[in-house]
Amino acid sequence: MPEAVLRQAAAEMLDWRGSGMSVMEMSHRGKEFGVILAQAESDLRALLAVPAHFHILFMQGGGLGENAIVPLNLSRGGPVDFVITGSWSIKSHKEAQRYCAARIAASNAADGHLSLPEPATWQIGGDAAYVHLCSNETINGIEFQQLPDLAALGSKAPLVIDFSSHVASRPVDWSRVGLAFGGAQKNLGPAGLTIVVVRDDLLGHALEICPSAFNYKTVADNQSMYNTPPTWGIYMAGLTFQWLREQTEGGLTGIEAMEQRNIAKARLLYDFIDGSSFYLNKVAANCRSRMNVPFFLADESRNDAFLSGARTAGLLQLKGHKSVGGMRASIYNAMPLEGVQALVNYMREFERSHV
Repeated sequence: MPEAVLRQAAAEMLDWRGSGMSVMEMSHRGKEFGVILAQAESDLRALLAVPAHFHILFMQGGGLGENAIVPLNLSRGGPVDFVITGSWSIKSHKEAQRYCAARIAASNAADGHLSLPEPATWQIGGDAAYVHLCSNETINGIEFQQLPDLAALGSKAPLVIDFSSHVASRPVDWSRVGLAFGGAQKNLGPAGLTIVVVRDDLLGHALEICPSAFNYKTVADNQSMYNTPPTWGIYMAGLTFQWLREQTEGGLTGIEAMEQRNIAKARLLYDFIDGSSFYLNKVAANCRSRMNVPFFLADESRNDAFLSGARTAGLLQLKGHKSVGGMRASIYNAMPLEGVQALVNYMREFERSHV
């Protein structure tokens, strides 16, 4: 979370704008929260340049929940094609099997999820209700630098993207997307809020077994208020949307400014790793994530010492996911360039003292 957002939330904790209430005390149907919700949606639409024929839904259940909610809404009982690129797309495919015929159109499992399968090689069925991919794999450190154009591949299926871990870090080409979903807790706000951006024509096709609270049309028709929404999460995300819209970099603003910052942060860290024989990143250079940078020490017997020293230096949560090991630096939007510089300086000093 950006420090400025946390400070504003702290200042408004006991009394939101003279209302005499904390946001956590408000009725979700009161006029005060109505203002918060409307502003958050407006700011997010402007921030991500979401076209008018897409609905923005504020939901709950996280990205894992959407792995079930999407096929319940979009599969129409038919087959769905998945592009497997790492841990999260594997989970999405497995969960969808409970509700539809979930097929694998492409996979990078053969190389250990270290590169992206070329879209031209994807086996997309002509009967696919949609095509699912995770546009940034947090655990494996793989990111689509450009979304595939399914129409150019001869498919009429809408593209569904899980953009949980890099939403608002770069622009989205909505002409190539039918639905995007993501948990807010990486780049937009606290855990508990899920963002869904869905095209008009994809509403109204939910399976009979889909719970009413997870039916996208029901949620859209009720302006995300069919059930009690995560009010605090929406408020915090709304403050973050405003912060993001205000950011500037090299004459750019908003998302374009954040993208330039994220490019600079990622380049600094990857360039240092690539220039060292002490550290290693195994992901193909053309699909390295700007948000999540996994790396390994050449001598992994030094892992504990590296993490201990990092904690002492105030560099936290660098241990890699248990499924892949090593280290992982997550450098989301709110992480300033100075934070990455501090990490690189520590890595350089640790290498110097251990060779």
